[in-house]
Amino acid sequence: MTTPLRILAIDVGTGTQDILLFESGRTIENNYKLIMPSPTVIVAERIKRATATGTPLLLTGVTMGGGPCHWAARDHALAGYQVVVSEEAARTFDDDLSQVKKMGFEVISEDEAELKRVASSLLHIEMQDFVAQAIVAALRAFDVSPKVDALAIAAFDHGNAPPGVSDRRFRFDFIEETVKRTPVPSAFAYLATQTPPSLTRLRAIASSAKRYVKLSGSSPHIPLLLMDTGSAAALGALEDPLVREQHEALICNIGNFHTLALHLRDGQIVGTFEHHTGEITRSQLEEMLIKLAHGILTNEEVFHSSGHGALVLRPPTEPDAPLPFLAVTGPRRELLRGSTLKPYEAVPHGDMMLTGNFGLLRALANQCQELAPGIEEALLQ
Repeated sequence: MTTPLRILAIDVGTGTQDILLFESGRTIENNYKLIMPSPTVIVAERIKRATATGTPLLLTGVTMGGGPCHWAARDHALAGYQVVVSEEAARTFDDDLSQVKKMGFEVISEDEAELKRVASSLLHIEMQDFVAQAIVAALRAFDVSPKVDALAIAAFDHGNAPPGVSDRRFRFDFIEETVKRTPVPSAFAYLATQTPPSLTRLRAIASSAKRYVKLSGSSPHIPLLLMDTGSAAALGALEDPLVREQHEALICNIGNFHTLALHLRDGQIVGTFEHHTGEITRSQLEEMLIKLAHGILTNEEVFHSSGHGALVLRPPTEPDAPLPFLAVTGPRRELLRGSTLKPYEAVPHGDMMLTGNFGLLRALANQCQELAPGIEEALLQ
């Protein structure tokens, strides 16, 4: 009997972390799944409890997603309570450590942080996007082996912008360069050894993955794929048969924090934009999608409305040209529910919340040919 291929795919969002333990030979709907609070939400809740009791904090670990944990740490300091943070963890709040100090945090070296962790009364909270020990413990609690043949993890990474450069511009400049070079969603997936140096959050996840490998008993040589969340969702949406059969389509992933839209033609990206979900209304999103489809959306109009940017790689169409098929996914997809654009809510393999995970599997199959047969057989069911 052939040993099944086992892959842990994790899509780390702002609200949830969506976990899929894939096993070849098993009906894909029967793979093991967990939808749990995201690491930034978990850290934020721990900080809020410390604020309620006035407990000083020591934050260590690696660069992780900000948002909720950033706001909670800021509020802790504003309340007059001590926040001590190691240099690596501090880059969660700003890549420029001088800016972190201006937030009222005490930034210390990794060696100093270790001494304080052992010999101080500060409440220690470890910061990381891939909490290996929790996932291993959860699987074992249900008598499921955590040992895997590959890891695939998605997270949103602004990138390490140089001082004085807008995080939003830096992020979208990277998107533009990538799309112009390789105009497919899977271009935003990287084997760990090939992850661009500027993607410090993804690289931090790679360091955390070593702990999972050790705790799970997996081989230290297993492949590790890292990917952008929005692109993983777009690639996963294509696993929905109705979306996959379209010659031309708009795919819009409306996440808890970010909205990414891709205009695809025969699988190639011919346009894209990215915005903050909380900064746009339904009518604004509809207008941007229409302009993207017609090839007239500009980078500056998206950026100046607090978004990241837009890129169009095709000539404009006639104003009355029909719109392409619109597929929507993401936890905030209700923003377009009932829209006159008649969006189709993509549900790959019957589970919208795992759209990004299916995208990760597809990207892993593209990157690792030795894993492709087991993955593709399951995805084509």
